[in-house]
Amino acid sequence: MSSCWRLRLPVRSFRVPRYAAAASRRFNSSKTSDPLRILFCGSDDFSISSLRAVHNEHLKDPGAIASIDVVHRPGKRTGRGLKELREVPIKKVAQELKLPTHEIDTFTGWTPPSPQNEPINLVIAVSFGKLVPPRIINGAKYGGLNVHPSLLPDFRGPAPIHHTLLHARPTTGITLQTLHPAHFDAGLILAQTPAPGLRIPHGADCSPAQLTAFLAPLGGEMLVDVLRHKTFVPPLVDGGWCAEATPAADLLHAPMITKEDGRIRWERWGGEELLRRRRVLENLWTTVRIGDEEKRLVIHGLESIREPEHAAAGVGQFVACKAPEGTVLEGGIPAGDGDFLGVRMVDGQFLLVTKCTLEGRQKGKGAAVVLQGLSKQ
Repeated sequence: MSSCWRLRLPVRSFRVPRYAAAASRRFNSSKTSDPLRILFCGSDDFSISSLRAVHNEHLKDPGAIASIDVVHRPGKRTGRGLKELREVPIKKVAQELKLPTHEIDTFTGWTPPSPQNEPINLVIAVSFGKLVPPRIINGAKYGGLNVHPSLLPDFRGPAPIHHTLLHARPTTGITLQTLHPAHFDAGLILAQTPAPGLRIPHGADCSPAQLTAFLAPLGGEMLVDVLRHKTFVPPLVDGGWCAEATPAADLLHAPMITKEDGRIRWERWGGEELLRRRRVLENLWTTVRIGDEEKRLVIHGLESIREPEHAAAGVGQFVACKAPEGTVLEGGIPAGDGDFLGVRMVDGQFLLVTKCTLEGRQKGKGAAVVLQGLSKQ
């Protein structure tokens, strides 16, 4: 009788990225650290996931994470007359977790706290929006860490999620790096989502909110993994792969999104590009002539339809048209047989403007004024 045997279960083979072996050796090392007294700098939903993950780890192992102090920026006044104060989202969460908070708009003249009369020994900044100065980083025994929602150095900058979607990238990931004292996203990469990255959820229909919800918990998991395995303790090992695997010309910057990003380039953008930008940026804008004045028209909703037979206008010129039978607008409202604005794109696609606002007029009612102007031409 043969002594040989074979697994009957299917075994899936896979290729281990180059950096994974180094990461494995690092994680199996015997590194140790003092109990961590963390200064966590954050702001939005992406950073909130990392804060919750670190706080949960603190509850599980208070000997490893002794304390967490949260730094956030002041709220901003918004609305008519700037009467409404919009607080930074992480402030409420930190208070719910009963963590001490510090509201600052500048680090100049500010002294970090001393929990249990001991100095802060690790700084973590996630979507904070300000550079943590060398004085603060160098004052912490283990320096600083940052969680970034892209595969650095690709999409370094303050808006990686938006630019990932604007450039229709099929994959993305998380990078954990050290804090650089002078530049954003220029630290040593300690951990990174393995190649080739993660598929974008919801495909071509993914929104920034959906991508944030997908990546945020993964960022928290990576951060906790690095804290558990003391990856931040010297000697530090480069855990990145994207820079070597990607041509330099394909590594893009992710600058802050501005209103100019939403200005429609009729001569350059086709229908799919415009629909993608509307989904990512929410509001797009162009200018239209109303009488003797140029007015800004903000577009809130678009649908791709077959071009009506009578639509004889050129690229980027609005015409009056009907919505195809059965068209449903946002909120599940049937389009009906009313007139809408339509426009032909440079690639031949025809788009229906389902909702828009004209400068100085009631929100969502811009089409009526523009249509009235078209009827007089």
